[in-house]
Amino acid sequence: MEEILFVDACVRGERSRTLALARRFLEAYHTRHPESVVKRRSLCENRLSPQYPEVLAQRDELWNAGQLDHEIFAPARQFAAADKIVIAAPFWDLSFPAILKIYLERISVCDITFGYDEVGRSVGLCKAKKLLLITTRGGNFSRPGTSWMEMGAKQLEALCAMYGIREFQCLAAEGLDDVSLDRATILHQAMDRAAALAEVF
Repeated sequence: MEEILFVDACVRGERSRTLALARRFLEAYHTRHPESVVKRRSLCENRLSPQYPEVLAQRDELWNAGQLDHEIFAPARQFAAADKIVIAAPFWDLSFPAILKIYLERISVCDITFGYDEVGRSVGLCKAKKLLLITTRGGNFSRPGTSWMEMGAKQLEALCAMYGIREFQCLAAEGLDDVSLDRATILHQAMDRAAALAEVF
């Protein structure tokens, strides 16, 4: 049975365009793969503390003691065990909301999501072979003149390499806050792309 980890970083909840797009993808995916199980992790409902000094101290103490089964490492173990991963996060301040950054810091645990071989090279330990970022952007940051400003997808793609996840994909609806464009049409077209992507993901 295939397990999909859905990481929900949509801080606007039911008002989120990103969440609507992610739901369209997941619905289409479930239709195509009814045997799959989606495990949703809401970063707003299941809030993690930033890695303040006391959090890092506890984490380091547990890691040094080899207690990787401790609850503090549960998010990392869940991430590492998933067959496929879908992250829904809006495009904020050229990246993504802080709750996702906190989550990524908490799941980046040596000997769980990544490690090192005998000569010190980084080795990914995650089971998933695919990770999909679903996002919505007010402007268009895929064009040659603006793509350099987009930092969220770039960071996740780099982390995929560290985690051993071979395929990174991004589904983005762009230009949603451009008053010169038809926002309803943009979102509708993105919904169609989400359904099509679900066929091959």
